[in-house]
Amino acid sequence: MITYALFFAFACFGLALLLNLYRVTVGPNTSDRILALDTMVINVIALLILYGILRGTAVYFEASMLFAMVGFVSTVAYCRYLLRGGIIE
Repeated sequence: MITYALFFAFACFGLALLLNLYRVTVGPNTSDRILALDTMVINVIALLILYGILRGTAVYFEASMLFAMVGFVSTVAYCRYLLRGGIIE
C-alpha cells in the first residue's frame, strides 16, 4: 500500500515541477521567477526524500540536505544580486 502512496506522491510532485517550470519561463516579473525556482528546489528535495523512502536507504536523505543548503544559498545570492547588483561586497 505504501508503494501506491509513494507513486501518487511522485506524480503530484512531478506535476508541481512542471507547473513551476511553466512559471519560470512565463513569469511576469523576475521575483515570480525566483520564487518558482525556490519552489522547484523544494519539490526536488521532496522527490529525493520520497525516492529514499522507496529505496530504503539514507543516502538520499543526506543528498536532500545538501541540495537544500545549496538551494537556499543560491536563492539568497540571486536575490541579493537583483537588489544590489553584486553578490560580494
